[in-house]
Amino acid sequence: MATSNPVSVPGERTRFAAGSTTRKKKTLFRGDMLIAMVVLTPSIIAVALFIYTFIGWTFYISTVKWNSVIIDYTFVGLKNWQRLLNDDRFYTDLRNLVYYGVGFMTQCIVFGFLIAALLDQKIKGETFFRTLVIFPFAVSGIVTGVAWRWLLQPTTGINLLFAKIGLANFHPVWISDPNYGMWAVTIPAAWQFTGYVMALYLAGLRGIPQEVREAAAIDGAGTYTIYRYVIIPLLMPVTFTAIVLTGMNSIRVFDLVSAMSGSGPALATDTLAFFMFQTTFGAYRYSLGAAIGAFMMILSAFLVVPYLRSMKQEVEQ
Repeated sequence: MATSNPVSVPGERTRFAAGSTTRKKKTLFRGDMLIAMVVLTPSIIAVALFIYTFIGWTFYISTVKWNSVIIDYTFVGLKNWQRLLNDDRFYTDLRNLVYYGVGFMTQCIVFGFLIAALLDQKIKGETFFRTLVIFPFAVSGIVTGVAWRWLLQPTTGINLLFAKIGLANFHPVWISDPNYGMWAVTIPAAWQFTGYVMALYLAGLRGIPQEVREAAAIDGAGTYTIYRYVIIPLLMPVTFTAIVLTGMNSIRVFDLVSAMSGSGPALATDTLAFFMFQTTFGAYRYSLGAAIGAFMMILSAFLVVPYLRSMKQEVEQ
């Protein structure tokens, strides 16, 4: 008895192969998703517990009556916030935050970009100079504060150097100045953080195609014009990142100020973080300290939220 072989249709074979490939891809995708979920779940739980849970707890404590060593969860609403807004030290700290933020962010971004631009010229010993500039970032804020506390004393450190080079009449009191002590604190802070900003800018510069610079040069653009109209606009995402990082550092600065001068004369170098520390662990006014911490988080949100939105737009594009 003769058997008939089924006729093979090329189109059906192609559709079968395509369907098989699609099923394999879906299986691999599901496997990758499962692995990713298994790996990320512990981190997600830890972040939710140790960050967001305690952020919510801080806001809650700022609305209760726990202002002594005795725990008291009596709800008082916004009374702690009202007490904070009526405190003259709070407004002094806001003024100091503006001083510190302007001085610190300007120094880090300007010097970080200039140093990165110089290192981008493929100079000899680039690795050595790059390491030398970024090394202070590896030093803790306490060590930096202790070292610069001596350097910025009126009778030692930098003032002795000024006297040696014939500038004995230039004798600033630095962090001891009751009016401008916060500006002096920005010098060691920028010394420590500029290397990190430099690394950000250097990575951004190395990511700009050489063809873009060559095209601008062919059109007759000089070095200044290339940086002004080509490189700097292309580095705006890096600049935005640097602004967010330095701004966050300005809001939360504590260790450097604590090691250098504390609140300083007439609260000249006081910060919100130092105010929160003394209020919470010195005066045992936990709810008021929580209100200060909550206010600092609100300030941080004005930097973090736009940054996260920009990152989301870049991912979608």
